[in-house]
Amino acid sequence: MSDSSDQSPSKVRGFTWTVGDHALLSDSDAWGEALVEAGRADPRIVTVTADLGETTRLQAFKRAFAERAINVGIAEQNLVAVAAGLAATGLIPVVCTYATFAVLRAAEFVRTDLGYGQRNVKLIGTLAGVAYGQGGPSHHAAEDLALLRAIPGLVILAPSDGYEMAAALRAAVAHEGPVYLRWGRGTERADPARRDRPFVIGPIEERHPGADVTVLAYGPTVQEAERAARRALSAGVSTRVLAVPTLAPLDRATILRAARETRRLITVEDHSIIGGLGSAVAETVARAGIAVRIAALGHRERFLPMGVPEDLMAIGGFDEDAIYEEILRICRVDPPAPDDDWEDR
Repeated sequence: MSDSSDQSPSKVRGFTWTVGDHALLSDSDAWGEALVEAGRADPRIVTVTADLGETTRLQAFKRAFAERAINVGIAEQNLVAVAAGLAATGLIPVVCTYATFAVLRAAEFVRTDLGYGQRNVKLIGTLAGVAYGQGGPSHHAAEDLALLRAIPGLVILAPSDGYEMAAALRAAVAHEGPVYLRWGRGTERADPARRDRPFVIGPIEERHPGADVTVLAYGPTVQEAERAARRALSAGVSTRVLAVPTLAPLDRATILRAARETRRLITVEDHSIIGGLGSAVAETVARAGIAVRIAALGHRERFLPMGVPEDLMAIGGFDEDAIYEEILRICRVDPPAPDDDWEDR
């Protein structure tokens, strides 16, 4: 583990929350508060849960609008089907459960009822990746994006902290059509300057400037990448960090610009390197015919064990230290010369 001085405040210590984690947990509550605000503004909003209302930030909405909070019990397929039915009547269901259950157990219903039916449902998958590391592989969601990216018309959002999640939820509710919001623990240190920043579906955001290599990340790995970029700068490597909060539709133009300008790309994600951001970036540059070097950090065709999320990110090779080492490794090799580039025109 790195001894970087700005790393420790964002870490949760141990298998259970402590008093010292209170501020981090408070930031993660921001989207629950945003949902209540949205509910006050629009009576069409209802919530639907599979017996997890008290652990998914939906409890505030239930306290404010008990008659608009629905619990279907531990039945994730029904959860999505009921939400689709509610949407068909003109309501705006906000559905929330653990990501592994929302996507894997209810996959056919998400595909057919939400995707094919284009129902106006907002599906929140919490504790994605290894955010619930203590639950073991059955509760790790490392395949959800690979499944969902193939569903036409489904918007996929993956905010990086509690404030961005709140803003993304507002944008999702305003969007007409199905949306999947991928959410972890929300214990990343949120930047107060971002508290009231609006969220726009689509654009990639530059979080750290750089010219030698580009790191693309989403969710909790964004802050890991930012810290790694600051360390790399002290080693003489200029690293651009791009946050990718919208995975579908993907901002391909920004990816291609980074590919042309830095010639080296690293993708980082708490997800399988198959079917996630790594695949999406590789597909984008390959189809454009741009010669670049690409490295993909994430889950590598194996199940990670039970453990604290920070430990699992290190074991999986997509934490700050792994990103920093990959930045230095990929920059030891000269990028392809511009005349190696080819494009169909």
